[in-house]
Amino acid sequence: MNEFKDWMELASYLVTVVALPFAIAVFIFEQRRERANEEEEIYLKLADDYSRFMELVLQNSDLKLRSSVAAELTDEQIDRRLALYSILISLFERAYLLVYEERMDRKQLRMWKSWEDFMHEWCEREDFRNALPALLHGEDPDFVSEIQKLAATAARATHT
Repeated sequence: MNEFKDWMELASYLVTVVALPFAIAVFIFEQRRERANEEEEIYLKLADDYSRFMELVLQNSDLKLRSSVAAELTDEQIDRRLALYSILISLFERAYLLVYEERMDRKQLRMWKSWEDFMHEWCEREDFRNALPALLHGEDPDFVSEIQKLAATAARATHT
């Protein structure tokens, strides 16, 4: 009976020393993999939303949103352009809230930089920058600060 007790005690030590740390390591690995999958899903969903937005831009080609040439727009066109910009700001804010973090790993940073590039590209448009004060009313303060920095950078670049 003593021998059985010794074997059980040894097995208990093995579990404590080997199996428990292994189980913890597997758990942590699975958690990280699950988080990476969630981040990828978020990024893909946002990318799909941006693609749908670009389809709206194409459907409203008379607004010349992909052109660098300023167009004379009717009041109705100005309203549609503002509505599209409002959709875009909502999408950018969602991307900021879901993707941006103070500390990002390489993959997260790459995902964020693609959104930052989209934002910068739109901020190069003077009409978009001019609409920002109205569009940013009530938005997340950190997002507002970020896009205003991008807009200021774009404005300086277009004036040099």
